[in-house]
Amino acid sequence: MRSIWKGSIGFGLVNIPIKLFSAVQNSNLDLDMLDERDHAKIKFLRVNENTHKEVPYEKIVRGYFLKDRYVVLDKHDFEEAAPEKTKIIELENFVDIKEINPIYYETSYYTEPEKQGKKAYGLLLKALEKSGKAGVARFVLRNTENLCVIHPMEHVIVITKIRFEQEIRSLSEINKVDDITITKKEMDVGLALIKQYSSKFDLSAFKDDYSSELLKIIKAKSKGKRATVKKMKPQKATSDDLYDQLMQSLGSKKGA
Repeated sequence: MRSIWKGSIGFGLVNIPIKLFSAVQNSNLDLDMLDERDHAKIKFLRVNENTHKEVPYEKIVRGYFLKDRYVVLDKHDFEEAAPEKTKIIELENFVDIKEINPIYYETSYYTEPEKQGKKAYGLLLKALEKSGKAGVARFVLRNTENLCVIHPMEHVIVITKIRFEQEIRSLSEINKVDDITITKKEMDVGLALIKQYSSKFDLSAFKDDYSSELLKIIKAKSKGKRATVKKMKPQKATSDDLYDQLMQSLGSKKGA
């Protein structure tokens, strides 16, 4: 792995020099768009919607539509709004990580201490592990201010970007089910079903089957063959009654 950022974690008056490494990667296959006739790659052009002519990159400006017109921004405007460039991930407070709703999580980075910061890094890591807390901090990556949580994972400090509150849409327009009545026997069977399907979380048990099956098809087609792909058939309930469906579900799990 190659580091994507170098800086420090600010832990009180202690600066811990670190490197950041991307902790995640996309499992989707990298497919190109091609012309069906000769398999040439498709290129996207920046076209003026009025003249239908291509616009040179140096002639493109960025604007925000406000009321009835565009307000065009220049380089100076972006520089004025940009966060101060700093190489410090400044810890602001510590929280119970369980208090952070998963909807806020975005992407994660591994950290590695520089040689001169190993002891301070080790102290912060062990303190996080022992306290069960996670640090909340801000840092600038690619000229953008980011909010993040700093938490331990397998003896490594992980920095996970989280979304700001204004990035989460309101639930006010979502129809809720507060007026639905659930009977005791329906609730009992629902809880029993959850218990039956409960297990310790094991991420390795979940695979990106779509990408692997698609790659299998690609390799077969390259040899002039057709891959055989097993399709999962969804089970169908024999009744429209919720309680009956729950009872059937209890008996349908393998090993039940």
